[in-house]
Amino acid sequence: MDANLDVKNLKIPELKTLCEKVREEILAVTEQNGGHLSSNLGIVETIVALYHVFDFPTDKLIFDVGHQCYAHKILSDRQNKFSTIRQDGGLSGFPDREESPFDCFGAGHAGTALASAIGLCTARDKKGEDFSVISVVGDGAMTNGLNLEAISVSNEKPKKFIVILNDNGMSISKNKNGFYRFITKRTTSKGYIGSKKAIKKVFGKTFITRWLGRFKNFIARILGKDDYFDNHGFKYVGVVNGNDVGEMVKILSRVKQASKEEAILLHVRTTKGKGHKKAEAQADLYHGVGKRFKAESGDFSLALGEVLNEQIEKDNSIMAITAAMKDGTGLFAVEKEHPKNFMDVGIAEEYAVVSAAGMAVGGLKPVVAIYSTFMQRAYDQVLHDVCLQNLPVVFCLDRAGLVGGDGKTHQGVFDLSYLLHLPNMTVLAPSTAEELKDAVRYALSLNSPVAIRYPKGSDKQRQTSDFEVNEWEKIKEGDKVTLLAVGPRMVKIASEYANGHEGVEVVSARKLKPISTSTLEQIKNTLVITLEENSVIGGFGTYLEMNLKEIKPDARVIKLGVPDKFIGHGTIDNQLKQCGLTIEGIDRAVNGQK
Repeated sequence: MDANLDVKNLKIPELKTLCEKVREEILAVTEQNGGHLSSNLGIVETIVALYHVFDFPTDKLIFDVGHQCYAHKILSDRQNKFSTIRQDGGLSGFPDREESPFDCFGAGHAGTALASAIGLCTARDKKGEDFSVISVVGDGAMTNGLNLEAISVSNEKPKKFIVILNDNGMSISKNKNGFYRFITKRTTSKGYIGSKKAIKKVFGKTFITRWLGRFKNFIARILGKDDYFDNHGFKYVGVVNGNDVGEMVKILSRVKQASKEEAILLHVRTTKGKGHKKAEAQADLYHGVGKRFKAESGDFSLALGEVLNEQIEKDNSIMAITAAMKDGTGLFAVEKEHPKNFMDVGIAEEYAVVSAAGMAVGGLKPVVAIYSTFMQRAYDQVLHDVCLQNLPVVFCLDRAGLVGGDGKTHQGVFDLSYLLHLPNMTVLAPSTAEELKDAVRYALSLNSPVAIRYPKGSDKQRQTSDFEVNEWEKIKEGDKVTLLAVGPRMVKIASEYANGHEGVEVVSARKLKPISTSTLEQIKNTLVITLEENSVIGGFGTYLEMNLKEIKPDARVIKLGVPDKFIGHGTIDNQLKQCGLTIEGIDRAVNGQK
């Protein structure tokens, strides 16, 4: 790509050629580095058209979710750095304010683009500045609760505010919610509208917002007023072919002018995975890929689907729930074998937790599978609606710990800190996929809240004892120092250290809360080192020390974990080094006590 490329001066045929080059670059770099493939391929033409019509970074572009920003990075001030995306010291795979002025708002989770854009417009208008604010929102993210709050909190929206609804029929997995059924019906019944027809029909001389159609009626049905959407400040335009760069340039040019009078919602239809046959055919599997486009799925995730199918065969009251992540969490296997025991709520983690609480009250056994970083969004629901009522809901937190290329927004390193302090909560950390199955069986046998946290993959399988037999798994005996390791990576590092040093005891601390007195009494050494892929503040080490010193006041506890900072993208090995979670880190901790 030409670093000095001026997209604004290109003709439509040249823009089409540019789209091909951008898509080729996304394919080439993602094949090498891994990353978010389908979502970025689908929105190339829309982003190119935006760069042709608007003036970034003077105008502001906000993404929801940030995983569709690759073309934006290529067209901005990072063209020559795009090959470094998701690598150590390279570009982030998400918008990052520290990286470029073109990234005006960071976003790795869904639901932020409307509220942040309205806030930015408020600041702009108060300061007397003049620029457009554009939010690019995926159809799955549009019905996230925070976005609906942004729509409904006021009946006025700022001018020079444009929302582009990127409708590709997917959030991550295929959308099945009412919103998607509505926009699908609109697209298939009305078809795409050409630019001339759209300009004549929607931007006539009267400028009357009478073309809201079914979109307005859909919102009205949800919120009970015929004129709700109209009275909340948006003019609806669509449906437009978002993969036709010529059409998009014409429409956006008119939308830019019209937004000077009122906020606009432009509904574009795109093909997720466009330009890659497998990604188009299986956009959910190719949403996030590894190197060489290898579809990513961890053995823990596969194990969860297997054990839930096994348990549902025995107990039909079990319900598997996810929030738009059935493939990543392994619940696609449950949907296939037991569809009536499966529910995908879309990008609505809070709803997933509260609906699970309702199921538990009604006598079902809900299992909620959500990535660790996304479960943060439902913290209050876990506390208020599940733990406070002591309801038997099982939470399976996939991608716990450090996550590599996804970086800061997706690191699952806070869950122990927000789970261990919740009354009534049992917290488990299996270190193998088979142990996860045992943990799920054990969790379903309890009549109280349980959280099971685990990373994407385990390093190896080994025989482990039943959770009901032993809370912790002693891997190696030692009489000088005890290493309490949480999860497969920490068990691996602790075992490697112990193999090279005499007198080191290694324990897989797989049941983190509650810890029984009898388990604590098994610790014979006065020096204890905890290892966890979690914030060292408020993590397992802190919880262990508090309990251990009640019965062993002379015990010394050194806590190794994630320091008080956000860990950036890169390889997991380098992220572990940044945190001191290495053989050398353990050695420094041990020697510091001598």
